[in-house]
Amino acid sequence: MSSAVPSSTDPQEPPLSIQELCTLTGLTPRTVRYYIAERLVDPPMGERRGSYYLRRHLEQLLLVRRWVDAGLSHDRIRELIAGAPEEPPARPTSPGTVEVWSRATLADGLEVHIEPGRARLSPKQARRLVQGVLALYREVRSQEPSAMAPGSAPSESPPADESP
Repeated sequence: MSSAVPSSTDPQEPPLSIQELCTLTGLTPRTVRYYIAERLVDPPMGERRGSYYLRRHLEQLLLVRRWVDAGLSHDRIRELIAGAPEEPPARPTSPGTVEVWSRATLADGLEVHIEPGRARLSPKQARRLVQGVLALYREVRSQEPSAMAPGSAPSESPPADESP
């Protein structure tokens, strides 16, 4: 199934039951079966009650779990399993495309606009990005007190420490 996931070639590798596989991955049997049905993981060896899993199944599940936890869609995971690079080129949006953007207002006149899917950010990473930008904004503001009155335009003269 996967060229992105190395498979074990040891003929003596011990078979794993679904319970052992779940213990090692932290997933439920239902989730493992769902990932198999979605073709994110190879089906088990054998049939029905005699089916078992190998190390390659464990490796596949751990990789899929990492990508799911990072917020990737199952379609994107299938692309990665098929050998697509982890950092694909940006996909151009065509007219009529609907996207959901997040807008974070950091201060009056300062906003951050993010489309996490296109930026390939998980919700947690998007929050960290906004928090980091806000912290940087506060740091910049605290270093140089603003001489501007609200609503006035910035002056054209360079700061005192940058003049020739």
